[in-house]
Amino acid sequence: MLKLKIHISIKSYLGIVLLIVFSALFYNTVLAKETATEVINVYLKQRIETELIKNRFSCRSELICGVSLIPVFYQQRDFAPAWYRNGKILPQTAALISEIKNAYDEGLRPDGYHLATILSLIQTIESKKTLKEPIDPAMWVDLELLLTDAFMLYSSHLLAGRVNPETIHTDWIIVNPTADLIGILQSALRSNQIRQALNDFRPLHLGYIGLKNSLADYRKRAEKNVWSPLLPGKSIKKGKSGLLVRQLCERLTLLGDLKTSKQIPIDLFDESVEAAVRRFQKRHGLRSDGIVGPLTLAILNIPIRKRVRQIEINMERWRWIPRNLGNMYILVNVAEFNMWVTENRQRSLNMRVVVGRPFRRTPVFSSKMTYMVINPFWNIPTSIAVKDILPKIQEENQYLDQQGIKVFENWKKDALELNPQTIDWKQIGPRNFFYRLRQDPGPQNALGRIKFMFPNKFAVYLHDTPKRFLFKETVRDFSSGCIRIEKPIDLAVYITRNDPRWTKEEMLKAIAAGQRKVITLREPIAIHLQYWTAWVDDKGELHFRDDIYDRDNALDRALKERLPRM
Repeated sequence: MLKLKIHISIKSYLGIVLLIVFSALFYNTVLAKETATEVINVYLKQRIETELIKNRFSCRSELICGVSLIPVFYQQRDFAPAWYRNGKILPQTAALISEIKNAYDEGLRPDGYHLATILSLIQTIESKKTLKEPIDPAMWVDLELLLTDAFMLYSSHLLAGRVNPETIHTDWIIVNPTADLIGILQSALRSNQIRQALNDFRPLHLGYIGLKNSLADYRKRAEKNVWSPLLPGKSIKKGKSGLLVRQLCERLTLLGDLKTSKQIPIDLFDESVEAAVRRFQKRHGLRSDGIVGPLTLAILNIPIRKRVRQIEINMERWRWIPRNLGNMYILVNVAEFNMWVTENRQRSLNMRVVVGRPFRRTPVFSSKMTYMVINPFWNIPTSIAVKDILPKIQEENQYLDQQGIKVFENWKKDALELNPQTIDWKQIGPRNFFYRLRQDPGPQNALGRIKFMFPNKFAVYLHDTPKRFLFKETVRDFSSGCIRIEKPIDLAVYITRNDPRWTKEEMLKAIAAGQRKVITLREPIAIHLQYWTAWVDDKGELHFRDDIYDRDNALDRALKERLPRM
């Protein structure tokens, strides 16, 4: 170990000597352009080797994040500069800078990619050229490192997001896409295709593109208007008139819900205003009654700049999802309380869902649905059994019988069924609850008539529910994490429509028989559980929802933090 340290120290010392020698040559000798480039090569090699010895790789006070990529990139080039040749900055530098400036359009910050420092360096270099002053080789090396790091950073953020959600959410799983950033950059430089290379990293999902367009639109709307809250008052509805109606119409016009060619202010709440209010309510998940009550008024008063940030946050989430969702897939937007099936880029089926309560949140991940169960048992998770079921058993002696729940001595497959009347439930608590509770198929079964299964570590799935009345609620976060769906039979028939054994009639017959039956799907179906508080629907309408799990704030903070090194 000591020998290694001595070797590094001697190497660093020799490097410094070389730097001094080459610096003297560079400043005091009229060199051929090719020789000057060779000097930069030596400077670049020595700089990388020196920085790697340190714990922190920085350049002009900017943290270099690509510490694992940059040395390999330049080793492959024999430390030849990528963005400079023969005393000239190459055209692809301008292309990269232009793309970094466009990071703002992606909901990202250009200053996160060394933009100000890069522009300042280029300006200094060009100024020295004009004045025919010598240029310190360190300037060229700094510019090289900053540009390369900027490409690596920006491309990785477009590909997989700036933040890893698993670092801020324990119930969020992504599959990080991989790409040969070094090879892609080398190829892009050779073919002068920096702009195209970066464009290839951007998500191509229509949902992402729709949010990107909405971001530009909302930014313009925010710039043109000074935001002030609407005056509070009683419910405003059709037939009302006056100042408050005028302010309401101005707000609805600003947000794009009221479209009018009238030049004079509107101060009458007529049919067109009522239609605009309904449209606004629908876009925000409110009861669409056309009346501006307290809740609608509160949502109308959310500043447009806050909505801009909400769009940016949800664009980041789009960068986390798989690039290929599947030709046919099921997608649940937890924050919308909605699920739909997409096939050949068209929505084929849509339905309401009930999701987990804030303290039992529905997780976010992608999987494959492989089978479904008709008339399922419900093996009640121990956490639910202890927190929810046990207090009811202790309160009502006949509760288990009423709910069709059986008790087994443990979770083994051959566990004995026990008579619940022989157990002193008053003496049972979280520490000595070793039983397995199983609810049999029937009208009381919490899973309803069908459950849809896909492997995941959270033990969540889609299922029917006997509590049909919950689908009438606007906010539907009532479950313990699993997703209750509004039209389970429709979904079952749709995903088995190519299996001649399972027509709708056969499905209903099997349900009526009351026996548990497993149906294996001929082909697994991709399923994506997502969490979007802002999105654009298939008609191009921008929607917002409340952040029921307070995930937006966590992501907002993470996006503002200093970047980790790659």
